Amino acid sequence: MQNETLKVLLTRRSVRKYRPEQIDRETLSAILEAGTYAPSGMGKQPGVIVAVQNPEDRRAVMELNKQARGGSGDPYYGAPTIVLVLADSGITGTFVEDGSCVLDNMMVAAHSLGVSSCWIHGEHLMFELPEGKALLKKWGLSESLRGVGSLALGYADGQPPEPKPRKEGYIKIV
Repeated sequence: MQNETLKVLLTRRSVRKYRPEQIDRETLSAILEAGTYAPSGMGKQPGVIVAVQNPEDRRAVMELNKQARGGSGDPYYGAPTIVLVLADSGITGTFVEDGSCVLDNMMVAAHSLGVSSCWIHGEHLMFELPEGKALLKKWGLSESLRGVGSLALGYADGQPPEPKPRKEGYIKIV
């Protein structure tokens, strides 16, 4: 069975090399709005989405991720936009799952619009650090927000990778 939604879901890949041109506002807005329609426990919507395009803030987020995870290089693979998903853990006990759904909705929406993405991890560590709390404060957000994950967003520099074969026994119908 084929339809456009299934085609998008089956062809999306994580991209790890981006061209420098920025995503236009209309496309970015559509991707971010798709995130706001993700399911959440009891519809409580604990997530907060922060799109980082300002070069100074992008650099600060990149350095914070490297500090939190102990890495080197650009953990966002040169993507011109970083989208952070944070959540208020006081709203619901499913804030991680809810934020994960937000990230997934945005990755699928981005692919459907010709924008590449890669889920980047480490935000749960980043926003526990004093520097992470300072960024939240700078952006006018509550320092109690917890990091869930982020996306590198931009236009792929090259072809996306081929999918790995699906593992044996992935699906069982009983």
